[in-house]
Amino acid sequence: MKLYRYLTGPDDSAFCKRVSAALNKGWQLAGNPTLTFDPVQGRVICGQAIVKDVPGVAWNDDVTLSDW
Repeated sequence: MKLYRYLTGPDDSAFCKRVSAALNKGWQLAGNPTLTFDPVQGRVICGQAIVKDVPGVAWNDDVTLSDW
C-alpha cells in the first residue's frame, strides 16, 4: 500500500521537527515544499507532501496515517 500525507504548519522549528520525525519513520519527501502567507495571523505557512510504501497492508478507511 502506498500512503500519502500532506504536512502543514507555521514556518518554524516545530514544523521542521514534524517533517524530520516522519522521515525517520520511513516516509519520503514527495515534491517540493510549499509556502503561503497567512495575512490574518501574519505568518508563513509551510506544506510538505510525504509518501511511504507499506508492503503487505491493504488500504481501508480505518488506516491512521500518523501511526505509520
